[in-house]
Amino acid sequence: MRSRSSADRLEALSLEIERKLQKALSSNSQRPQILQQLFADIALKVDDRARDAILSENDDGIAPVDDREDGWLCFYEILANHFVRVPESGRRILELIVQLWSQSFAANIFALLFHKWLFEALFDGKEISLRYSSALVQGATNYLLEDVAIVPDQLSKISSQYTSSANSVPCYFPHINPQAGRDLFLLLSRFMFFYDQDHLLSSFLEHFPPFPNSFLVGGPADYFVIELTDQLQKLKIEPVLLHYLSRMTILQGWELRMSTSTRLKACLYSFTSPGGPTYPTRAVRHAAWNTLDFLFPIGRYPRHVISLFFRLLYPWYWPSSCWNFVMTCVMTVYYYILNLLVSSWENLRRPNHRRTHSE
Repeated sequence: MRSRSSADRLEALSLEIERKLQKALSSNSQRPQILQQLFADIALKVDDRARDAILSENDDGIAPVDDREDGWLCFYEILANHFVRVPESGRRILELIVQLWSQSFAANIFALLFHKWLFEALFDGKEISLRYSSALVQGATNYLLEDVAIVPDQLSKISSQYTSSANSVPCYFPHINPQAGRDLFLLLSRFMFFYDQDHLLSSFLEHFPPFPNSFLVGGPADYFVIELTDQLQKLKIEPVLLHYLSRMTILQGWELRMSTSTRLKACLYSFTSPGGPTYPTRAVRHAAWNTLDFLFPIGRYPRHVISLFFRLLYPWYWPSSCWNFVMTCVMTVYYYILNLLVSSWENLRRPNHRRTHSE
């Protein structure tokens, strides 16, 4: 009875999604707002009461909330499983999304709802498979990392191109286009640190698909670092840059090609130059220096000497540099004295405490 009730509620959710897509299709002026609202709705967290009502016992593939690091379960996760078990329920939704391909958030909604169905469905032609694969990559974000990219069975469907030994004609399984699979891994390389998924990095690199120009670029680690440095160069928001730089210490000890290592070093060094208004802030510069010195300890002191020499060529930056240096020294002395006083106070209290205890 509970299973039947859960199925009915999931069908009701599917009908509501279909209704909103139809409304977006018929309303030119409000179409972007409706799709954005629908994307937000299906990405919402499922509260306890709703989870007990719509999550059936057959919803395998969804980790229990207690086993999750963030403790979140979203509507799209339940619906994605539902559309795999009951493809007819999502067929009309898929048709409406196809009619809205050119709209923003359409690919994101498709990726959320049908990223599991895409690996199970059989398509009539390569053109349809390519369309869905491209939409998956376009709408992909961090929620696809564990469900798609680090599952070996799914990877075999992503990297499904092979060459026939008889006639050397490329053949395709009716699943994800191989180029889309490579693009998906490159996309995930840019955002793994942003979504705190670096603990999955070793498994991610292990399942990295082969690239035709690997003999020129390098291995998976090189591709990952290249995409990461390109992403860093595009970032202009201080908290995001600080978050990326703090996570990059995991790259220590990686075996990279000389060109990739130089690219990473140049990227980090570019964040150490002061100036304004578009140059990195002081916090970003210090974080970049710390990461650069941690990853490349050889040549640390010559880099700082060269940087100091170039800063001396810009005298208008001297007052702020001197002020920051003085404030850093004052704060260091202040915390040193405070720590000394606290330690002395604890040492004075310790004999009194022992005397009282002995009495």
